[in-house]
Amino acid sequence: MSATEYVKKLRVGWNLGNTLDSHPKHNKKLPFRQETLWGNPLTTKAIIHKVRESGFDMLRIPVSWYAQMGDAPDFVIKEEWLQRVKKIVDYGINLGMTVIVNLHHEDWHTPTDENYPVAKEQMKKVWTQIANYFESYDDKLIFESMNEPRVIDSPEEWLGGDEEGRRVVMQLNQDAVEAIRATGGNNSSRMIMVTNYASSYYEVAMADFEMPNDENLIMSIHAYVPYEFALGGDFSLNVWKEEYENDIDELFARIDKYFISKGIPVIMGECGARKKGDNEDARAKWAEYYTAKAREYGVPCLWWDNGPLDGPEHVEVFGLLNRNTVEWAYPKILKNFVT
Repeated sequence: MSATEYVKKLRVGWNLGNTLDSHPKHNKKLPFRQETLWGNPLTTKAIIHKVRESGFDMLRIPVSWYAQMGDAPDFVIKEEWLQRVKKIVDYGINLGMTVIVNLHHEDWHTPTDENYPVAKEQMKKVWTQIANYFESYDDKLIFESMNEPRVIDSPEEWLGGDEEGRRVVMQLNQDAVEAIRATGGNNSSRMIMVTNYASSYYEVAMADFEMPNDENLIMSIHAYVPYEFALGGDFSLNVWKEEYENDIDELFARIDKYFISKGIPVIMGECGARKKGDNEDARAKWAEYYTAKAREYGVPCLWWDNGPLDGPEHVEVFGLLNRNTVEWAYPKILKNFVT
């Protein structure tokens, strides 16, 4: 089936955030257990089963690989890490879920002209290994080229990037696609998600983007919209306002303009509304409107669940599932997001 037909069969997803994507701040020599480094427990079959039985048909598994791989020129990924990723992939696949595996916190692919030649070689080596390891999996497994590729701490980091950064991101997407396809077998036609600069919903990032030369591709966007309510740190902005609907309407109209209307399917790889005090009802209203509008345009959405259920204001609390008790902490939000 085409990529558009494939996406039409998908409904709603959940991110296993701050887990396999945790990382030791770029020091590979420190002893650590990466999966639990940021405070979440080891992932169990029961956790994924709870997600599946609650109505989610997609599981995104963000993975940070750099601390689990050797140095240049081969960048060999540790077998134990591949096995652990596979185990969690299998939890989802065996429950009939569509599973997404990506490259998450990988600063080595910083999108600049200066860094590109080195990043290109590593991109090809890393994706070749991952693709070969999972080649036997059918189309229930999606590969995602990169997560929010950007120049960290640059003035345009979250504003759509500059021309150079946007261009290099497109080049790296093409490199990832070519590396995956070259492994053959099921990877010859596997769906691959690609993304723009910082996975941005800013118009400049969408307008200045071209898909790689390949047919079975899906566009990935991240949008915590409206920002001041869904992600911003002002805890006084924790009440749902009808005017926020306009921001969400504009978001999906923009996605339609640059992608869907051109035959390019889109998955909202990350979205959500953070906890700001006692605002479950407001977040539930956000979830109801956001997902309803997404369905109008045929865009499946995946909630960013990073684990914590509460915390001080500097902590971005997006957790819905208590992974220790395997119970949902915010059932109103859950119901509106999956319905």
